[in-house]
Amino acid sequence: MLTNWLLMKLMDPTMDDTIKKMFTEGYSDNLFLMVTAAEKISPKAMMETAMRAESGKELARPLGSPVVLSPWDKILLNPKQLFTLPTEEYTKVSTQTIIGPNAKRPLKLDIPIMITGMSYGGSLSLPMKMALAKGASMAGTSTNTGESAVTNEERDSAKFLIGQYHRGGQLSGKEQLSRLDAIEIQLGQGAWGGAVDEPIPAQEIGDHLRKAWHLEEGQSATVYARMPGKSTTKDYIEMINQMKAQYDVPVGVKIAGTDYIEYELAVIAKTQADYIVIDGSEGGTAAANPTLQDNVGLPTLHTLVRTVDWLTKNGLRDKFSIIVAGGLATPGHYLKAIALGADAIYIGTVALLAAMHTQVTKVLPQSPPSQLALYTGKMADQLDVDIAAEHLAKYLKSCILEMQLAIQAVGKAATKELDRNDLVTVDKDLAEFIGIRYAGAPRQSHEQVGENKVMAHEENNHTTIQLQ
Repeated sequence: MLTNWLLMKLMDPTMDDTIKKMFTEGYSDNLFLMVTAAEKISPKAMMETAMRAESGKELARPLGSPVVLSPWDKILLNPKQLFTLPTEEYTKVSTQTIIGPNAKRPLKLDIPIMITGMSYGGSLSLPMKMALAKGASMAGTSTNTGESAVTNEERDSAKFLIGQYHRGGQLSGKEQLSRLDAIEIQLGQGAWGGAVDEPIPAQEIGDHLRKAWHLEEGQSATVYARMPGKSTTKDYIEMINQMKAQYDVPVGVKIAGTDYIEYELAVIAKTQADYIVIDGSEGGTAAANPTLQDNVGLPTLHTLVRTVDWLTKNGLRDKFSIIVAGGLATPGHYLKAIALGADAIYIGTVALLAAMHTQVTKVLPQSPPSQLALYTGKMADQLDVDIAAEHLAKYLKSCILEMQLAIQAVGKAATKELDRNDLVTVDKDLAEFIGIRYAGAPRQSHEQVGENKVMAHEENNHTTIQLQ
């Protein structure tokens, strides 16, 4: 009590002088100038200006861009109550998802939410990678190596492991690729604005990681903008087809969202790939610079809609499974993405937050939670793997329960039954772009509802009403 009293006494004159100065001095010698400056260029720009002035190097911002341009909140699901009844039991709503159904060994998951590619070394610590793998396994879904190698620790922790055959070359060769449940050829990433060089200095590579990446002592690593040895589009097509010919598991291609998305898809359409991962500009990462995160690429929602529309228009929708990534953060986002045409959703930042949960108190308030998760994190070794895995699994279970209830409300029996007829928007331009109803216009009796029409029948005491 005495200490608090003394502090308050000391602060009073300082606060009095500061307030008096702010109320009486002109802008040039007034601290309030910082408020108007922050309104002009934003607090974020001010802080990043200071960081650049201090380091003289490119910034590395974890967890992705604060610029979110996908208008998910303007889209709503359409419940049914009388003319068509809700699904009878929400617990029986199926959430099973199959990635690459045409592959010899399709990837069959219990839920449509998957852990995205976040690499050991380039991004996350080994304990966090193990926690994500264990938590995903408990929920019946997959995790992803990211731009790294297959480690025994992650492989042993994961029921389903997707591996990225990427531009750094650390995951390659039959010894590693044969250990995977799906192979993802990583050609771009939303948070990096596509594909650019990503150097990893030797001093940031520890002994365990060096062995996993087969590097010599003092040797740096680089994830390149292009696949090494590939100089033409034809080279990429041949590479994908050769991979598909060698392995029975689904083979996919990951690209970043871009306004050239239809051109990119036209190339992938020439391959024998089983699935496509589209990563919107709102995606996160461990170290991309703010310029790439905030200013390059296409928002996730626009990327997804245009991808599904192009594949459908060209009769290719059934050839490829679609996994969408980039800033998806809630069960509502996941449902809307599925209704727009995605087969599954990748999550990253929210998966880390769920896994860390109350363990963030180990680093707060002195440091941000990222120090508990990143490979370079000062407190990465303090993560309790089993507790983190349990919290991630609980998060995924909670999401699925909410999704099942929402699907029950719209009268469907499975996540895969959702489509654009289950959506409505309050934005006219969005309605036109997506091809869904505008909420400001009343329905007409001749409108198609559901798959094709409102049916008239009475079956098992569940009555639907004919609209004419």
